[in-house]
Amino acid sequence: MIYDGFNVSLDRNSVITMKAIPGHFTTNHFHMTHYLDLEKMKKNALIARDVAVELAKPYLSTTIVDTIICLEGTEVIGAYLAEELMKDGRNVVNSGKEIYVVTPISNVNKNLMFQSNMQKQISSKNIIVLLSSVSSGITMNSALECLTYYGGNLVGVSALYDALPGQHTHVVNSLFTSNDIPGYKLYQPSECPLCKHGRKLDAIIVHDGYITI
Repeated sequence: MIYDGFNVSLDRNSVITMKAIPGHFTTNHFHMTHYLDLEKMKKNALIARDVAVELAKPYLSTTIVDTIICLEGTEVIGAYLAEELMKDGRNVVNSGKEIYVVTPISNVNKNLMFQSNMQKQISSKNIIVLLSSVSSGITMNSALECLTYYGGNLVGVSALYDALPGQHTHVVNSLFTSNDIPGYKLYQPSECPLCKHGRKLDAIIVHDGYITI
């Protein structure tokens, strides 16, 4: 059974919220106790601008950025993030620069790749990888493998949500983590206590939503 959700607001900017919906959910890799609705942050232009302001803070005064790679529908945020990183200011290291915002495509083997005309924005460039969420790390690692293949230089990974803070190979600069959601748990399917207690799955999490079972 899927229950009514509750909103979790960012402490430093209450306009930025995500909705957490309790239940028994599955992805291709994990079972979890909540579905996290991040779409308002990605699709509402006014909120996406505020999100970008927060995501820019770790980089503004310290990090040269040439390109932002957007995954999982984060292109609107990515454009605002580039704008924020390029704003005028004595302590803004990218002030007056150009920053490209690009999205890779998947080939038949589901590996990420860039079209020929975009590869020059990756090779030898300073890159931020921007994701909606990081849980298993599979999407993030796929992006980093792609980046290595094309000769890009990773300078940061940013996400709206990090399910396993501090447990990834690379530091993830996220707005929210699993610590912000009371009772949130992530399980390998074979180790899921909900399954062991006979609770059936409520829904399958898919791109931009879930499908009830």
